[in-house]
Amino acid sequence: MNNAVSEKSLFEPTTLVDPFDFYEEQRSKSPVFLDEATGTYVVLDYDLITEAVGRLDDFSNQFDVRLSGGQDESDIEKDEEMQAIVSQGWPAVSTLLTADQPRHTSFRKLVNSAFAMPKVNKLEDSIRAMSNQLIDGFIDKGECEFVSEYAIPMPVKTIAGQLGLDRADADTVKRWTNAFVDRLSGMMTRERQLAAEREVLDFQLTLKANMDDRRKEARDDILSDLVNAKLDGERPLDDAESLSIIQQLMVAGNETTTAALAEGLRLFATNPEEYKKIQADPSLIPNAVEEVLRMSSGSSGIWRVMHRDAELGGVMLPKGAMVMLRYHAANRDPKQFENPNSFQIERKNVRTHLAFGKGIHMCVGNMLSRKEMAVSFQQFAQRIDNLSVATDAELVYPPNMMLRGLSALPLKFSKR
Repeated sequence: MNNAVSEKSLFEPTTLVDPFDFYEEQRSKSPVFLDEATGTYVVLDYDLITEAVGRLDDFSNQFDVRLSGGQDESDIEKDEEMQAIVSQGWPAVSTLLTADQPRHTSFRKLVNSAFAMPKVNKLEDSIRAMSNQLIDGFIDKGECEFVSEYAIPMPVKTIAGQLGLDRADADTVKRWTNAFVDRLSGMMTRERQLAAEREVLDFQLTLKANMDDRRKEARDDILSDLVNAKLDGERPLDDAESLSIIQQLMVAGNETTTAALAEGLRLFATNPEEYKKIQADPSLIPNAVEEVLRMSSGSSGIWRVMHRDAELGGVMLPKGAMVMLRYHAANRDPKQFENPNSFQIERKNVRTHLAFGKGIHMCVGNMLSRKEMAVSFQQFAQRIDNLSVATDAELVYPPNMMLRGLSALPLKFSKR
């Protein structure tokens, strides 16, 4: 077999669920390779991924087709039932995730300040209050289903409050998020895609009503900032642009944090000596957050499209090729992290992980996610002892090309 071609596909559901053996085996053959089944080039090496995200003239972020479930516009137009739903809403436009320079920079400036550390720090008290309220709901039972009872409501309520989604409750925000996430999964049936498009339309119509409210009367939230901002100081955002930005912030603000919180509690429950360390010394929690992020990497990877023929790691990538930069694999690269599959909260170089990406497209909500994780781990360490995963639990990671997270995490514990 040519080392630059993989006959086994990374994107098979069974591999996506547990990809780590695949990463090790394929990295030893060729860290850049063609996934023959999908025609996608995949990059597994930490240094090469770091190089690629900096080569903006070669690797483009305009992978818009992947955000519509893998269907291009012509396919959607041919599907009359799909088109009947899509035509009622606003078209997808490139803003943050799928825009290149200089367009990306213009949109990024509009949201950077909303997620800067000073604003995030102001949220700490409300995040802590919410954490304690959620823990109060199950602490006396000595057990919980952590994903539904904590990992979902914590970030969903936080980002909904920041975005000013007063016309939608947390369950609705999560339902919308699931629709957008499933679009990214590459695993949708047509039936699920139709359902997802209906959710997207509901999101758009609801947000449009919220946006109209903010144009009449601004409030202290991101939505007000967006609809009243001017792009490059010249023109206001149109509705499609505002909806695109809010959609991306909504997904980034809760889905990957949910995954990281759940994986963090699983790691602490299965590594009790590390959990005892943060109980004894809370100053270790910030570094523990980074180690959880490295190990969990809720955002498994990101797409790029080749602007032109270019070489990476000795492999020629042709113009127009789809490339998957696999952050998941980079964060388990033994050249970068010693004993990479071991959970070590005192790891010295852990902040070099790529869980939030790197470069100009690094996740804008990374500081908010870190804050929610740090507060959550601190409150659990203070209030909960003898943490363990329920012995009869089957831990399931639904297959998804870009995201990875537990669907449920049954925990047992005692009150501290």
